[in-house]
Amino acid sequence: MDRLLDRDWKQPMRYPDPAIEILDDRFASCLAGNAALERLWVGGRWNEGPVWFGDSNILLWSDIPNNRMLCWQAGTGAVAEFRNPANYSNGNTRDRQGRLVTCEHGTRRVTRTEHDGTLTVLLDRYEGKRLNAPNDVVVHPDGGIWFTDPGYGTLGHYEGHKGELELPTRVYRIDPLRGDAEVVVETLEKPNGLAFSPDCSTLYVSDTGASHKAGHPRQIHQFSVQNDLTLGPGSVFCDLGDAMPDGFRVDTLGNVWSSAGWAGPGQDGVQIFAPDGDKIGAIHLPEGVSNLCFGGLKRNRLFMTAGQSIYSLYVEAQGMPYA
Repeated sequence: MDRLLDRDWKQPMRYPDPAIEILDDRFASCLAGNAALERLWVGGRWNEGPVWFGDSNILLWSDIPNNRMLCWQAGTGAVAEFRNPANYSNGNTRDRQGRLVTCEHGTRRVTRTEHDGTLTVLLDRYEGKRLNAPNDVVVHPDGGIWFTDPGYGTLGHYEGHKGELELPTRVYRIDPLRGDAEVVVETLEKPNGLAFSPDCSTLYVSDTGASHKAGHPRQIHQFSVQNDLTLGPGSVFCDLGDAMPDGFRVDTLGNVWSSAGWAGPGQDGVQIFAPDGDKIGAIHLPEGVSNLCFGGLKRNRLFMTAGQSIYSLYVEAQGMPYA
């Protein structure tokens, strides 16, 4: 089927959009039949870490190689710089007080932007050693900050500063009261994106070990979250085949909407998985997708950061708050 990925993005598209692929009726119920993909902006080098600010009606994201953070205004479509330089920032989210939490490659740290604009360093070392290059981040309802540290920002000069890894690749949790960190996952080769299930009983973490080693993982793993916030043994939730799962989000029904990249024409975009791990749909894009988030007034607008562009799609699914 021709997905019309080489379309003129300034022209109208006939409904239903052929770039949206339904593999299961469970995905059909997540869609608005008369909504089409939109390219909101083009001009980045590797866009990442989208986060929605409903109180300001803006989408904020990182353009890692350009060492800047940008924001798109929903009312006008205008794009402006939010922070430059941005310490080669990658993943972003908001805490329960509405503050921006950011993973910074360049400084190997996790920071929080206070309401007055000042920066608070939440963590830059563990057991006296520098973090590798924090990648993506999510906030638990108790205020704890969970982030991945695969070290991509130290592999070269393009997305950070080339350097040696001082720690194993891990997932950490920053305690909301004490401010110290603990290791929660250390079994994945390149832990990347992460998100909780709607009831926070499951933590999902993607492993993108195949990014630099052929035949290595391209999977999302699931870990049960215990009452004391430790994790049970992990298992594979889904495998994206030829595509790479980078960042992802979970909707209110528990479906996992995962970025899919580095798979080639016709396969790059977004893959959607039901809570049981079945692949139920796909959104095809002409660029590999790095990450995504839900936003808009009703949290039913899917925003996707891709290589050089920002895309969106109105859906009937709703994203979780604070994600």
